[in-house]
Parts: sequence; C-alpha cells; structure tokens
Amino acid sequence: MTNRQDGRDVQDDQETTVTGATVWLTGLPSAGKTTIAYALAERLRAQGRRVEVLDGDEIREFLSAGLGFSREDRHTNVQRIGYVAELLARNGVLALAPVIAPFADSREAVRKRHQSEGTAYLEVHVATPVEVCSVRDVKGLYAKQAAGEISGLTGVDDPYEAPVDPDLRIASHTQSVDESATALHTLLTERGLA
Repeated sequence: MTNRQDGRDVQDDQETTVTGATVWLTGLPSAGKTTIAYALAERLRAQGRRVEVLDGDEIREFLSAGLGFSREDRHTNVQRIGYVAELLARNGVLALAPVIAPFADSREAVRKRHQSEGTAYLEVHVATPVEVCSVRDVKGLYAKQAAGEISGLTGVDDPYEAPVDPDLRIASHTQSVDESATALHTLLTERGLA
C-alpha cells in the first residue's frame, strides 16, 4: 500500500478514500483537552490512522506568534487553526485540535468552513469546572491571575462560552484520561471516522 498526499491509499491499483475529520476539543485552561487529544492520537496511530494534534500552545508559538489575547486576536488564532485542521482533514488526516476557542462564533465559523468543504467536524466540550482547573493549574495561569500577575484568563476574568450542543461532552474531572479518550474514540467509531 502506498500513501498519497490527497488522502487516498492505493493498493493493487484500487483506490480507497481515507476519511479525515477535525475534532475540536474546547474547554477551560487545564481542563484536560491536550492530554485527552494525545491519548486518543496514540490509540488511533496504533490502529494505523494518520493523526495530527494541533496543540493550541504550539500553534501560538509557530503559526500565530505576535497575536495577543484580545477577542479579535483569539478569533484570528482560532480561524488559522481551523484552516490548517480542515486542510489536514480533507487529505485523510484526523486533526485533533485541543484549543480553548472561548467564543461560540469563532468555533461556529470553523464548523461552517468544514461544512462548506464537505469535511467532517466534531466539537467536543471538555467540561471541567473552573474550580478543578484552578487546582490542576498545569501552566500556573490560575496562580498568576490570583496574584494579579496576569489578566484575561479564560473562565476567570475573561469570558468562556461553553458549547450548547457539542457532539460530545466529556467530564474529565469524573473520569480517567483513558475513559475520556475511549468516549471520544467511541464517538469517532460511531460516525465512521475511527
């Protein structure tokens, strides 16, 4: 089997289309989005799937360097990630985007881009309460905000608009990373995307 850039695999002169998709994991800082995405990616790769994790922090460093955290800059960042995710997905890759994306209109614009291209898009809300996130405080952001060192922390002193009707809602504070990844894998399987 040879792998082609257009997302199709060629075997014995017969082409089969590999279905890509974007899975957007939204939630507060330290909700568990990236941890779940990497756990799922490992599982999918073990099954032979092509997967890319578009980590929000890495994207900010390399693709969105120079953007701040104003509403406009956050929207621009989300649209850039959405564009890259759709490009990967339409070429047969499962693009996992663990990105806060705090505003519903920004996430909806990404969904519409996918719909206009005929590319599968799933929105997953990692619904960890801010009280739990602030205890986890993976990057020390909640402590810095409490000490007055930073402002504009999503879910604390900056808005977070939780999805009203996501494809899946994960309560990562009541289940393990493996259970969360399993729930998401089950959704992908049900949708014919795993």
